[in-house]
Amino acid sequence: MTQSPYDLVVIGGGSGGVRAARMAAQTGAKVALAEESRVGGTCVIRGCVPKKLYVYASGFSESFHDAEGFGWSLPAAPVFDWGKLVAAKNREIDRLEGIYGANLKAAGVETIPQRATVADPHRVRLADGSLLETRHILIATGARPSLPPVPGAEHCLISDDVFDLSEFPKRLLILGAGYIAVEFAGVFNGLGAEVALAHRGPNLLRTFDSDLQTHLAEEMTKKGVDLRLNAALERIEKTSSGLRAHFAGGEVLEVDAILAAIGRAPNTAGLGLEAAGVELNAKGAVQTDEYFQTRIPSIFAVGDVIGGVALTPLAIRQGAAFARTVFEGVRTKVELSALPTAVFSQPEIGTVGLTEAQARALGETEIYRAKFRAMFHTLGGRDERTLMKLVVSKSDQKVLGAHLCGHGAAEMIQTLAVAVGMGARKEDLDRVLAVHPSSAEELVLMSKPV
Repeated sequence: MTQSPYDLVVIGGGSGGVRAARMAAQTGAKVALAEESRVGGTCVIRGCVPKKLYVYASGFSESFHDAEGFGWSLPAAPVFDWGKLVAAKNREIDRLEGIYGANLKAAGVETIPQRATVADPHRVRLADGSLLETRHILIATGARPSLPPVPGAEHCLISDDVFDLSEFPKRLLILGAGYIAVEFAGVFNGLGAEVALAHRGPNLLRTFDSDLQTHLAEEMTKKGVDLRLNAALERIEKTSSGLRAHFAGGEVLEVDAILAAIGRAPNTAGLGLEAAGVELNAKGAVQTDEYFQTRIPSIFAVGDVIGGVALTPLAIRQGAAFARTVFEGVRTKVELSALPTAVFSQPEIGTVGLTEAQARALGETEIYRAKFRAMFHTLGGRDERTLMKLVVSKSDQKVLGAHLCGHGAAEMIQTLAVAVGMGARKEDLDRVLAVHPSSAEELVLMSKPV
């Protein structure tokens, strides 16, 4: 059975696909969106949003302790209930999914709750066997978590699983050193688990500025996370009481659960892309030009499925650029020169622009750095330090990068990214009146390069 023609069929209901579908439909195009799971994708359903809720939850353990320094006396020892947190999270995710669905409907998008694959350049096959004829196809299927290539890897949890565990793991091993690994290390440590984080390399957050890597490792260790860098996992063994991780050199760690957070792979398997003529790279990512068009003129792709930087706001921007290009007739690229990002580790990170190493490779630089204990931690007695760093071109004093680690870093970097993106110079920051007392004032008070 072949249904009536569409102008666009989107495969994947995550952030990039939803934005593209809505914008295309608002131009009067006939649009369908096929999603086999839940509308909202990884970020809303099983990623950024529930993760941030759990970050908030885990932070209360320190807040209860710090409150005593500010004169509060808690009547009894706080008790954490994992089940209540999971239930509250589910209610919020259900609410957000409903909003996504309602917005698609209001825009005129037909949502199809089925798996879809590419039959040919102008037809999409649904799981029930029906075919959708369409002028354009947009692949927005995102990425999936990867497992370590070791015996016993099937016993690992992935990030999709960890939000809804039936039992809270008292002993948790996390494999990896990227966003997901360090964020969940902080979450489960804050909620009361014994957390070890193992990584085969020497540093956390491989692509980040070296000072951020070192500072975060120090602060996570202070908070009780057992960091095991340069630790090569060899195999995982299931036991009667949990799991046993075996590392090179003979080290063994027994835990209740292991979370694999070693990376994500483009979700392209079984979509029929190669048969339709779409080119994939060695990692399985869809190859596109700068306007998100594949070598098949009618097939496009946006988001994590094309590789590169895996960030929800970037996927949204790409989805919008695709819609403007194809359905509004305005050829639109996505600018990445000053890409801000946050890691909701504990303490959290905000960063934008070039690292010190990247800047030095381009020319002479000046480095401005401040490391201090924020006022919030003084009465609470916590020895948590904040790091702020500016990377500045020596020749023209342009701020090339800003790197923050500490309370409120994500909020600060959003505003600072505007200045960096506009080409601000160090003197522009120096002219700004400091907001006192605040941590952010250090960004305009660093007067001498280190």
